[in-house]
Amino acid sequence: MNGLFGTESWWVVIAKAVLIFLILVIYTLFNIWFERRVVAKMQHRIGPNVHGPFGLLQSLADGVKLALKEDIVPTAADKVVYVLAPILATIPAFMAWAVIPFGPEVRIPFTDTVTPLQLTDLPVGVLYILAVTSIGIYGIVLAGWSSGSTYALLGGMRSSAQMISYEVAMGLAFVSVFMYAGSMSTADIVAAQAEDMWFALPLLPSFVIYLIAMVGETNRAPFDLPEAEGELVGGFHTEYSSLKFALFFLAEYVNMVTVSALATTLFLGGWRAPWPISLWDGANSGYWPVLWFLGKTLIFIFVFVWLRGTLPRMRYDQFMKFGWKVLIPAALLWTMAVAVVRRIRLDGGMDQQTVLIVGGIAVTLLLVIAFIPERKQPADDEEPAETDAFAGGYPVPPMPGHQETRPDA
Repeated sequence: MNGLFGTESWWVVIAKAVLIFLILVIYTLFNIWFERRVVAKMQHRIGPNVHGPFGLLQSLADGVKLALKEDIVPTAADKVVYVLAPILATIPAFMAWAVIPFGPEVRIPFTDTVTPLQLTDLPVGVLYILAVTSIGIYGIVLAGWSSGSTYALLGGMRSSAQMISYEVAMGLAFVSVFMYAGSMSTADIVAAQAEDMWFALPLLPSFVIYLIAMVGETNRAPFDLPEAEGELVGGFHTEYSSLKFALFFLAEYVNMVTVSALATTLFLGGWRAPWPISLWDGANSGYWPVLWFLGKTLIFIFVFVWLRGTLPRMRYDQFMKFGWKVLIPAALLWTMAVAVVRRIRLDGGMDQQTVLIVGGIAVTLLLVIAFIPERKQPADDEEPAETDAFAGGYPVPPMPGHQETRPDA
């Protein structure tokens, strides 16, 4: 862990905290525009192109519109919890970024101060992120409970089920990274990937499991069951409007960036430059790594948008079955395999990378097989029953394949 943490001037800490907040807000506005443009291209539409160059200010215009709308509070709502719920969902999304490293140590312009591009670091930084983001789920659950609406309550309960189901798989996906890096600090994990290949390759099953779990954690399609418009109108935020609804909207998109940044940190080398840019000597120094870091997170944002524009929403039983019967067992098996290989390699028994890659391919194949739909058994051929087309005195044409029974003359 960097020795500068805890010894920096107060103004440096405040400046970095404000900078992280501004980056997340601006990145959120960009991601909303980016999602609309990408989905519009997929559906052969134009997308936002009026406000600002290329429509870049459309997200800002929508945010101002939401904030200025009338704030309606349902009569049956629990007023205190109803107001606190969107705040409770939004604040943890920003707090998780306290331990995300943006880059190496840099010198602040016009000063002699050297600081790492990270607010702080903890020996259990990844566990801190899991704990903080779990608190954000309570905002969704309490929003559904306090609204006084059946639709909102069902959406909140679905969200709690998603948290329990997919955070277990997500946590298990992290265990192999901890064993491989020898630390739970985000800065140490990024440093460990500088000496070896990025963890996405030797720990491919953990990477795939995390990709699936992060979509479920952020309530995004095809796992957007808490806000399913088809059956729950809008889910947990059905009764919210104006600025409170905008906070839920902000929390969702900040959480998307948070899980994308965590995937970048744990599996794609963090702020380190990809090949062939890494061949440049200055690629991993100065402020350039911030660009590589944001570029990697944008790739994951594109995956989110791609899934939303491609896949239909899963049924609730399919969603729970996949989480408990496929993801969690696969994550457990892979974690055990990594632990065994790690132990054998420490004893000098075999090549670690070869065994991990082979085992990763096996677990990945199991995940692919789980997506193959079950073949339905053909129904037994039964002779169609005779129907009375004139039952009740009303002549009704018989169904195809059925015999028509006429009344007695």
